[in-house]
Amino acid sequence: MSWMLLWSALPISSSWMRWNLFLALIPLVLSFGLFQWAKRRSLTWWIGVLLFVAFLPNAPYILTDIIHLVEEIQRTESLLFNTLITIPKYAVFILIGFEAYVLALVNLGFYLLAHGLNRWVLPIELMLHSLSTIGIALGRFDRLNSWDLVTQPTQVFLTLFQTLTNERSLLFILIGSLIITTLYWVSKQIVLALSLRHQLLFSAPFKMGKDQKPAFNISA
Repeated sequence: MSWMLLWSALPISSSWMRWNLFLALIPLVLSFGLFQWAKRRSLTWWIGVLLFVAFLPNAPYILTDIIHLVEEIQRTESLLFNTLITIPKYAVFILIGFEAYVLALVNLGFYLLAHGLNRWVLPIELMLHSLSTIGIALGRFDRLNSWDLVTQPTQVFLTLFQTLTNERSLLFILIGSLIITTLYWVSKQIVLALSLRHQLLFSAPFKMGKDQKPAFNISA
């Protein structure tokens, strides 16, 4: 019984959670391959970028899975179980998914900075926030998936046109973009702060003289 309770506490306890986490981690993995490990921008690299953009909405999509939390709480009579198991499980699940989104874009940002494209970081981030929100709308309300761009592109573009000409969908996209942008900005500051702390502690050993304060040499 205790083993079953422990299993139910994990974000991988449901098949749809495992699948959604898998999809959310795809753009993160692609971001490392494209923006950290790739040596040059070849045709394969550009195809990878298209895949990155196509799968990116799957990471913030997990935010909308909060609707399942309400359903699961309603099915469970135990307040203690919901407080100690159900809610923390969803918190971890959503955190992992959204942090995959944040880290993927941070990798992209570092790549742009490294190539002298500083001024493009913010515009590209805002564009990807909007595209991700559109992807979330297509996935949540029209049940389309990233691979539908290849398997049924006509249906995707027809549905996209209907979405962009519907007032309620546009309102969802606007509010969703604002929420994702805000959450991303806050999470990004935390990630960058932790990254800087890691550099200070591990990547830049400091020398300390008798009457000297710690001096760090942080590489750009």
